[in-house]
Amino acid sequence: MIIKIKTLSGAVPEYETPGAAGMDIRAYLDSPVTIQPGKRALIPTGLFMEIPQGFEVQIRARSGLAVKKGIGLTNGIGTIDSDYRGEIKVSLINWGEEPFTVNNGDRIAQMVAAKYERVSIERTVELSETERGSGGFGHTGV
Repeated sequence: MIIKIKTLSGAVPEYETPGAAGMDIRAYLDSPVTIQPGKRALIPTGLFMEIPQGFEVQIRARSGLAVKKGIGLTNGIGTIDSDYRGEIKVSLINWGEEPFTVNNGDRIAQMVAAKYERVSIERTVELSETERGSGGFGHTGV
């Protein structure tokens, strides 16, 4: 599978290790952006993608930024649909206790390509029974 990428900076997403599932993506900024604790910022990447139909690109947090600096994604995981052609931007949030500055070229997130299947919806008034039933949210213990 090939994803076509147009880039404003010249940089493209890259796998950092041979076993990596995600490719790191970088900030594309005219000037640094500082995110205060508890605040969020939409960070441009300068990337535009042509994703094949039947695939999506998931934007995920980088674990090192999360653990060391408290930086995550506002929406948990972002989905880039195959028909989107605008610039990829990453919504970062600072869960940490210190201001965090994003500089041009910083690795801010990772992207993972995923195949998906579209489904049809069938309305019903009854669902089949299972052993679990409606148990959820810790019903098997902590």
